Order: sequence, then C-alpha cells, then structure tokens
Amino acid sequence: MWPSNRGIRKRLKNNDMNLFKKWMRHDDKEQLAGPGEAAGAGEPLGLGEPAESRELVGPDEPEDVAEDAEDGAEEADKNTPKELHYLRQLIRYRLVLEFHPPSAVAEPVMPPVEEWDLHLGTFIKEYPEQNAEAIGPDEARLLLIGLVHHIQPDLFDQVIDSMLKGAGDFPKIGGVRGKDFRGFMPTGETALFLLAGYEWQRRLAIQRLFWADHFFARKRILWLEEIAPGEPVMSGRITLSRDYIDIFTHNKTAPPHFGISFPAKPVNTDRKREDLVIDSELNAQLDNLLDWMKYHQGLVKKGGQDGRFRNGYRVLFYGPSGTGKTFAACLLGKETGKEVYRVDLAMVVSKYIGETEKNLELLFARAESKKWILFFDEADALFGKRTNVKDSHDKYANQEVSYLLQRIEDYDGLVILATNMKNNIDEAFIRRFNSILKFSMPGPEERKKIWKKTLPGDALFKEYLPEEKLPEEKAFDLAETVKKYELSGGNIVNIVHYAGIKALKRQEEDIPPEQRKDGDPLTIYLADVMEGIRHELNKSGIPFNAKERPRKRRAHQPSAGQNSIR
Repeated sequence: MWPSNRGIRKRLKNNDMNLFKKWMRHDDKEQLAGPGEAAGAGEPLGLGEPAESRELVGPDEPEDVAEDAEDGAEEADKNTPKELHYLRQLIRYRLVLEFHPPSAVAEPVMPPVEEWDLHLGTFIKEYPEQNAEAIGPDEARLLLIGLVHHIQPDLFDQVIDSMLKGAGDFPKIGGVRGKDFRGFMPTGETALFLLAGYEWQRRLAIQRLFWADHFFARKRILWLEEIAPGEPVMSGRITLSRDYIDIFTHNKTAPPHFGISFPAKPVNTDRKREDLVIDSELNAQLDNLLDWMKYHQGLVKKGGQDGRFRNGYRVLFYGPSGTGKTFAACLLGKETGKEVYRVDLAMVVSKYIGETEKNLELLFARAESKKWILFFDEADALFGKRTNVKDSHDKYANQEVSYLLQRIEDYDGLVILATNMKNNIDEAFIRRFNSILKFSMPGPEERKKIWKKTLPGDALFKEYLPEEKLPEEKAFDLAETVKKYELSGGNIVNIVHYAGIKALKRQEEDIPPEQRKDGDPLTIYLADVMEGIRHELNKSGIPFNAKERPRKRRAHQPSAGQNSIR
C-alpha cells in the first residue's frame, strides 16, 4: 500500500516542512509563482529552470532552502542532453502532480527527436526507413527511460531526493536497486507512472509496449526482467539490449567480450581465396554458399517471398584435421564482410543440468539479427547422436541435442558445424543442413601448390646440409621433392614452421653478428623438412620410412649458378 501524505509528512525533516506544505496547498496558480508573477497553466514545471521564472516556494519560504533546490537542479541540468533534461522535467511534473490539482501545472513537451543530442534520436528517426514499424512518442519515451541509468545513473535519485527531501522511497514511481549498482533503476511501474499517470486506458496501452508481439521484444531491443511468480507484472526491471545501448550512445555496437555470456572468439584471416587449395567441386560449393549470403535477403524481400523460405543457413564442414575448414569459414566472413565467431565448447558445455542450453541461448541471443557467422569446431562433441535413455544422464544429454536442433534452425545467420567425423553427428542435424561440404586430403599436385604457397618466397632451398660436404648437382625444387608425402595443409604449415626455425638457428650460429643483415634470406635444407615430415606423420600414427630420404651422391664440381635456387 502506498504511504499516505500524512505518513510522508511525518518523515520529513523540520527544515523541509515548509516546502512540503507549499506543495500540498490546494490554492491558485499564484502559489507556484515567485514574487510579483504568476505561473502560466500551460507551461511545464521545472525545478531546474531559473528561480525568477518559476519557483515551488513562495516569498515567505527560507531563502537557503529554495536556493539550494534551484541551484542543485540547474547544476545537474547544465551539461545534460536535451532529452534527459526533458525526462527530468517529466519526473518532476508527475511528482508535483501527486500533491497539486491537475490544473496547476502542464505536462512538459518532448523535444523533437531531430534535436536530441544522443544517437538514440538518430535511431528513432531512421528506424522506419529500415523497418515496417515506426517508433511513436510513448515508445521513444520508454527507450529514454530504459537508457537513462546507463547515461546518468543518478538522475532519478537526484530528482526524487530534491522533490521529497527525507521522505524515503516513493513506491508509486516503482524502481528497484541492483546487486552491484545501488541507484534507482526503472521498472515497468516507473514507465506507467511517468507516461500514463492514473489514466487507466493509457496505462493499458503502455503495458502493451512490453508484450512479446511488440517489435521491442521481437527484435530484442527492450523487455521486462523476469519476476517472481505472483508479483505484479509491471514490477520487472526495464532492460535494454547491450547492443542497443551501444547504438543509442555510440551509434555502433561494441565487440562482445569473451566470457560465459558470450563464449566465442572472433577468427579472421589476412589471406586470400586463392590461398585455399581445394578441389574444383568443393570450390564450387563454397561459391554457392557465398551466393546465398549475398543474395538471400534480396530474394526474401523481392516479390513478397518473405515467410516462404527458412531463416538462416546451416552447413556442415567435415574432413580430416588441417584440410582448411577453419580457413574456409574465415574466408566466407572476409568476402561477405561479416564477423566470424568460433564457439568455445569448453565454456559452453556444463555438467549441470540446463546450464549448457542457458550458455548457448546467451550466445545465440547476442548474435541474433547481426548476421554473424557462428563456427562450431569439433561440433560432434556438442551435436552428437542421441542415444536410448538408460539413465538420467542420457535423458538430459538428449534434451541438449534437441534444444540445439531447434535453436540453430531459428538462427537467422550462417551456422557452420565442423567435424572430423561426420558419422558422429545426429541424423536430425544432417537432414536439416542446407549444404554438406567434404574437405578431403589434398592430392600430390594440390600438396605441391600448398608447399609453394607456404614456403618463404625469398628463401634458399638446398638438398644437403653443409656438414655433408656434398655440392649441389642441379637446381633443387623442394616442393616437387616432398609432394609425395600424404600431408594436410595444416601439417605442411607445421613442417615449414619447424624447418624455418632450424634455418634461422643455423644462420645465427654460422654468421657472426657483425656480418648479419636484416635482408639475408634463410636457407632451408631438405633434411630439416624431412625431420618435420617425420614428426607430423608420427603424430598421426603413420610410420615414416627413413629410406625414402634421397641418397647421398658422389661429390663433383657443380657448374656456376647451380648451388641453390630461390
């Protein structure tokens, strides 16, 4: 139950009682005017306005109390955006209206959104150009109420304290205190009090702005926080999406921070499409995927096709490790100008029931409507086959897979699942993929291309180590020599890295520091490359035949220019 005026009056300090009595007088407009003037009924009330134009206290009021109220409000409004100054006036208007006849003051006029200082005004103005709906005055005020404590956290507290000095909380205005932030945070009741007052029909209209079918909720712009069962519906805290807070204040979204609320990291590449060495069939499939990303939205909007096609695109990349699955995902993002986020399954999967779904929902909710590319590497760990239920663990594991099945279908962007073992993916997922792309191990000629693209362009390649004291017989093509070994692109990168480190070590050991130059090319030897190949094959459990190493040749004097080749 709301406290009575008498109850508030008892809690006021003695030095504020005269001011409170002035608010409570049901006299003519002159009660709100300063000496020698009368307040106009059509003018908005503002405690931050100059004292000579409007005062809440009469000439018999103690000057220090009046001046403190006016000076504090003026100082707070001095560097405040126009729209927040209007909100301050609106709060004052509703509070004063509680203690004065409705005819005493007039509701402040909201400034045109074109004149707003924050980027929220630009968003409201441009929203109809990109969407079917327009943002009305009440919706604009509601966005402002939800945004204010992210811009000026103490605005509500300042105004309430200045109007109800020492009176404690004022339940009619709603509001809650946070766990970490102890200031006033508006609730649905706050919006009803400020926008509708006691007009029950308008209060019902304001409530509909929070319904699930309103575009605020559909586009995850603004909503009411969940409340305990049985509590008033409008007592939930007004929540703005973090992305829209960034848009309203900075006119762009800030990159999400990696953590439980967004368990994914951005991945990108500086390399080009021609650096991805794959067969022609897979190349054509990637082209088809790019076509969908570039032209799908245009098709949906053209000719009333909206609603006939499914949202988003789901694709499976499968094949051995190191065959270019992650690289291809990065290229898709680069060529379409979209962010690619690789999901960290270690932060997603939880042993606690329901936590995995909760973590994934946070991820999808943040990425929704931004057309980000979500890349699930080693996806069989999360999207594995459902099993027969033998105990509670199987039951909840199947629930996770069922949730994922539904959630990736609802996502409106591109979802890429990558796995080494296609057979481990649940069949229900397989049926729902728009495309399935197989990344095979490269053949000999493809491996030769990868070797040439990976080896340093300015390096020297030699077949024999200096200690072997065997001169080069002819021009040496390293890529041609080692293309016969069945390696993936990832293996080849690791081998070149290993051989490069060995080459740099030899260069620093053989050349005195005073003779070294920054532009000296590295000399990569076949022996180091072969050792790197042995390491990579052993990791895969493939035996390496040392006899395949080229045999030493008898020494003879080479002709000029045949020692090495760049």
